[in-house]
Amino acid sequence: MPEAKIGVIGGTGLYNIEGMTDIEEVSIDTPFGKPSDSFIVGKLEGTGIAFLSRHGRGHKLSPSELPNKANIYAMKSLGVEHIIASCSAGSFKKEIEPGHLLIPDQVIDRTRLRESTFFGDGIVGHIPFADPFCPVLSDILHESARETGTTVHKGGTFVVMEGPAFSTRAESRLYRSWGADLIGMTTLPEAKLAREAEICYAVIGCVTDYDSWWESAEAITVDVILGIMHHNVDIAKGIIKKSISRIPEKRVCPCPTALQTAFVTSPEAMPEEQKKKLEMIFGKYL
Repeated sequence: MPEAKIGVIGGTGLYNIEGMTDIEEVSIDTPFGKPSDSFIVGKLEGTGIAFLSRHGRGHKLSPSELPNKANIYAMKSLGVEHIIASCSAGSFKKEIEPGHLLIPDQVIDRTRLRESTFFGDGIVGHIPFADPFCPVLSDILHESARETGTTVHKGGTFVVMEGPAFSTRAESRLYRSWGADLIGMTTLPEAKLAREAEICYAVIGCVTDYDSWWESAEAITVDVILGIMHHNVDIAKGIIKKSISRIPEKRVCPCPTALQTAFVTSPEAMPEEQKKKLEMIFGKYL
């Protein structure tokens, strides 16, 4: 199994970066089934990178169908310590325009159908999640995005909805009244699972539309979103390439110790089968 320090979860077309070497495709089995797709693993300037297409190549999986636990487990098994994710999002503010980027620092969970934790089945724990995105990695992404020349906003609240339908006008106006900045259908539970796996996680929110709160804005359609998504692929690659050299060798954020105070169940009371299943995620604490 090749090793990678940095994981990238992205949309269609984001599979590698120019200049990568030692590229290979890796299929991984996990206790939670197969990930969304095979991983494209390689090196960039000596750093191992693993790319995963969130929805599978050809975009075969809806947001509610994503095998999130398998995706994060597989990242952990490759040795990933940092995950850079990209996703499409609608904007709740006129100044955050389609084509802009936003690096969020908060999230509101409006999903209903997704498994969002590795805990359970005899192992109880509660991670700190007040600040859901790695502050160090988020700062790196913001600085790198600024250097690409694109318009990027630092900080903001991301509403993650279930989908697959877009928001009603009433829902969109409600979220806007909360002071939220973006809305999308991914990022959760990726961020929660990454925190449980003690992996740093940050997201590049690629703004594709104004959601439905603004009646004079262009109607949200799949072709509009896909058009901006494809445009953003090269921008995202540039941001990732710049970010890699800035990621510190030693992590000084809270992410690598997120589980230190999380466990409620004592190790001797944990089912052996469950301990074995989650050794990759919880190993040093079991």
